[in-house]
Amino acid sequence: MTARPFTVSPEEYADALEIVGEQVTVLASGEATHGYEIFLQRGPRGSGPPPHSHPWDESFFVTRGEIDFGIGADSKTAAPGTLVHLPAGTVHWFRFGPGGGEMISITSRLGASRMFAEMAREIAPVDPDLGRLAEVGGRHGLKLAD
Repeated sequence: MTARPFTVSPEEYADALEIVGEQVTVLASGEATHGYEIFLQRGPRGSGPPPHSHPWDESFFVTRGEIDFGIGADSKTAAPGTLVHLPAGTVHWFRFGPGGGEMISITSRLGASRMFAEMAREIAPVDPDLGRLAEVGGRHGLKLAD
């Protein structure tokens, strides 16, 4: 099957998925692009995933607010206009800063949107059960860091 051109305007966005305290909106699924996925991620201060890794590349482009990123043993604060690229297998985490924030993320692998949908369906968005998070993420190759 061949990918077809498409546009997605704000009034056409799918409902945001509530995951680890943030809202993840699928802008382009792997089914639509046949090669990668694009997400809009918004969150209040302090929200974001625990340290983890996965078998796909991931890039984040900060559009609003400041977002702290942990990459391996290092951490960095990303302001609007900053791009953070993480190769597959990189242990990372992020936290939205004061006033919350927003970023666009792109994955190199199809299926992250399915993982996010399962997480939103099966895990509480606030104070998530990390064992359950590891279980659902593990079905998709995600590993929580020790």
